[in-house]
Amino acid sequence: MADSGWTWEYEGYDPRAERLREALCTLGNGCFATRGAAPEAVAGPAHYPGTYAAGLYNRLTTPLAGRRLEHEDIVNLPNWLPLRFRPHPDEGPDGQWFTPDQDPEGLLRYRQVLDLRHGTLTRLLRYRDPHGRHLGVEQSRLVHMADPHLAALRTTFTAEDWSGTIEVESALDGMVGNTGVARYRDLASNHLTRMTTGAEEPDVVWLRCRTSDSDVRVVLAARTTCGEWEGAAERRVWLADFTAGHGLTLPIAPERPVTVEKTVALHTSRDAAISSPFSAALDRVRRAPGYDELLASHAAAWERLWRQAELEVPGEAGHILRLHLFHLLQTLSPHHTTELDVGVPARGLHGEAYRGHVFWDEQFVLPYLNLHFPELSKSLLTYRYRRLPAARRAARAAGFDGAMYPWQSGSDGREETPATHLNPRSGRWVPDNSRLQHHVGSAVAYNVWRYGQATGDTEFTHTKGAEMLLEIARFWADIARWDDHHERYRILGVVGPDEYHEGYPQAAKPGLDDNAYTNVTAAWVLARALELVRTLPASRRQELFERIRLRPEELDRWDEVSRRLRVPFHRGVISQFDGYGELEELDWDHYRERYGDIRRLDRILESEGDTANRYQASKQADVLMLGYLFAPGELRDLFARLGYGLDDEVWRRTVDYYLARTSHGSTLSGVVHAWVLARARRGEAWTHLKEALASDVADLQGGTTAEGIHLGAVAGTLDLVQRGLAGLETREGALWLDPAPVPELAEFGFSVRHRGIGVRVRMKPGQLWIGVPPWEETPVPVRVMLDGRAVDIAPGEERLLPLRHG
Repeated sequence: MADSGWTWEYEGYDPRAERLREALCTLGNGCFATRGAAPEAVAGPAHYPGTYAAGLYNRLTTPLAGRRLEHEDIVNLPNWLPLRFRPHPDEGPDGQWFTPDQDPEGLLRYRQVLDLRHGTLTRLLRYRDPHGRHLGVEQSRLVHMADPHLAALRTTFTAEDWSGTIEVESALDGMVGNTGVARYRDLASNHLTRMTTGAEEPDVVWLRCRTSDSDVRVVLAARTTCGEWEGAAERRVWLADFTAGHGLTLPIAPERPVTVEKTVALHTSRDAAISSPFSAALDRVRRAPGYDELLASHAAAWERLWRQAELEVPGEAGHILRLHLFHLLQTLSPHHTTELDVGVPARGLHGEAYRGHVFWDEQFVLPYLNLHFPELSKSLLTYRYRRLPAARRAARAAGFDGAMYPWQSGSDGREETPATHLNPRSGRWVPDNSRLQHHVGSAVAYNVWRYGQATGDTEFTHTKGAEMLLEIARFWADIARWDDHHERYRILGVVGPDEYHEGYPQAAKPGLDDNAYTNVTAAWVLARALELVRTLPASRRQELFERIRLRPEELDRWDEVSRRLRVPFHRGVISQFDGYGELEELDWDHYRERYGDIRRLDRILESEGDTANRYQASKQADVLMLGYLFAPGELRDLFARLGYGLDDEVWRRTVDYYLARTSHGSTLSGVVHAWVLARARRGEAWTHLKEALASDVADLQGGTTAEGIHLGAVAGTLDLVQRGLAGLETREGALWLDPAPVPELAEFGFSVRHRGIGVRVRMKPGQLWIGVPPWEETPVPVRVMLDGRAVDIAPGEERLLPLRHG
């Protein structure tokens, strides 16, 4: 990889790494995205073309092991990329179509360049065919950031030492399925049905189909042109049941390069302001300008995004962070995602892992977006609000009041977590109890509250946000059970963020008691719900109480539970859950020596006939997640409300205890541990930050990034700079800063929007620069709090402030 700041480059062709590159070179615009697969490639061991529309799911049922498993997946749509070529003499076709896999010795050059600034992927290759002829190919593509329904591919062929003709085939391919994740391959994968194809003279072909259960109509239309050679080209149309395309035969010579442009429109029946997806796709592709004009408007849209998301971090870390920001912005585009009913897909729109579902990853994404694109945060929270009725139904079905949000969400908000999952190491299907991670509700409530604090958007916070927050609080108050022995409320039968532990050893049913993270965040939700009720205008409060039928006496219980929930401790540290300290210690050295990479220790133990439930071993941060969500003072106050003391020494012991017992089997683990260690002023923070930065680009989880990037970890590294290292918070109408720089990353800068006002922050060792651009308009200055001091900054002003911890 070459580091030029704004490009991400690969030199040489390696089929073993191609799927990873395809994921990292995905292009999207918030409405749909396409993996960076070679246009001449088909799905196989080395390649996986994939195009995914945000929020477009379909449900299938698979008979498996005597059961019928229902599963909803994000749908792999027909492939718009196919464009293959072969040089041949004038007298007729000769030889095979080019692919990078068929003739490694003939592939003399292969270079891929992802341009982050302009949102394009360019491929440069030099090919020698079996006749010794050399052909240069430059191919560039985009998924249009200004027009959410367009994509384009431009290919220029240069004959270096021969004259003749070149044959090109440009197609739409409907022979696709959801087969990109090996461990899902026992499941049904054909989501598309009723496929038809056709052509509109002279240069447009189309393909249309439907999803089998959700009944979404999908139409792609492709226009293929060859510029000045249009008149000289021999053109033919070919149509089949699942494919449609154009074949072109073009004259070529050393001084006469050939350029073929393919422009594609994608529409579905979910789109707004269209009469039908078929007519919309045909009309859009006919009206679309040529590649150069499309590129200009596409690049201008990206430039607007980069201005709003300014980030300056030196060196390799800055290069990776910019790549992370690129993928965040094209998965959740402020230009288009705000108009859609979509949540935060855990793997972006980059692959089929987790089936495109929405987990708790928004907890790592929205804190960043709140300070840059608050309207996007509001849209993503609205996805949760629309599914509040489903969360209420889930709570009632489980015997509780309020709202119980699902661990995995998709189209309609029901629980999408599979009942079983495949351990690829053992080949066995094992129970999946992660649906017991009810703490996802606290993540929704946390995001509602933090959004309101960051933006001052009382209209949302007092209406939709308040309704969600109060219904989640209602659930926690009802699920909590009084225990006379402990004289505390307890929450029983849940799973925490760790995920390795789904139950007690030898227990007949899954679930753990008094997970510290779950209980503490539940207490926080109840406290914030009470605070919101107190501050609501009387008319809004009455309207809300009537709408959700909230009785005043419920508030008394909320207050009591928020102060009396149990948090277990053992040996002077916070227990991950009741009984954690009584589990066996794992022989970490033995497993590292035997297996090397033990990040997925749960799979290793299951393959040995053992279980992680027996050991003090965690996949990722669990208790330590509290240090990620809450500043040290806030966490101390929260424990004090519960009647527990939490001083720096107890927290340091807790951090050390779990650091020694965590395998980091999730990409989120590096983000959280870097954050917590930076807050504790620990040098080890840089080790975990480096791992978080490398998790996707180096695929540290061993093949998972090829199935889709980890969007929570991607956004988490960005947030780690602005909120973790700079210590930036928004509360009480001010920007609060508590810097905790690590020595290896002590100099950086970024811009944020605070209550609609742009603010620039630059940090260097021992000092912090903060300013408000002169073009910002605000009747009152921006208030900044640092080390207990209040500094007011008006538009056009800037301040250089000394830091206590230089």
